Amino acid sequence: MPLPKENERYTYTDYCTWDDSERWELIEGVPYAMSPAPTQAHQGISMELSSQLHNFLKGKTCKVFHAPFDVRLNADDEDDTVVQPDLLVVCDKSKLDGKSCKGAPDLVVEILSPSTARQDRWVKYNLYKNAGVREYWIVDPDTKTVSVNVLGDGIYSAYAYGDTDTAPVSVLPGCMINLKDVFAE
Repeated sequence: MPLPKENERYTYTDYCTWDDSERWELIEGVPYAMSPAPTQAHQGISMELSSQLHNFLKGKTCKVFHAPFDVRLNADDEDDTVVQPDLLVVCDKSKLDGKSCKGAPDLVVEILSPSTARQDRWVKYNLYKNAGVREYWIVDPDTKTVSVNVLGDGIYSAYAYGDTDTAPVSVLPGCMINLKDVFAE
């Protein structure tokens, strides 16, 4: 299977032909190699957030997914943007095709690592906002904080939470995430 070449633009169709032993994201046709396996702290945060979301969503129509899971943000247009957020929640089942989410999920969670922090805070922030992701969480394991960005009129409003707070998930009314458990060592 061919790997992407520098200075070329790609689509989801190309992306599907690449070697599965390496993980990639595709942003506006440009391939980005995913960082190596996440740290133990990253995995612990991901598992706890996933567990709390999964438990809240039992019996509801929304579903939580964890990486690696392809999100095709512009699948009905150029189909040249594929990301793999750490966690995502999809409430519209018609967006799920069995192997990816076609369109904006309702909630995206990215857990920062030194190699992805800039990408998550700037590039993906704007990408998710422009694609219509209704809520975007940026989780920082080092500072034990969460930046919750809620979309309204095309703009994200930001809310900050620390490791002793309980954070509401605005797209899931009644869902409260206990951050003390998320950041427990």
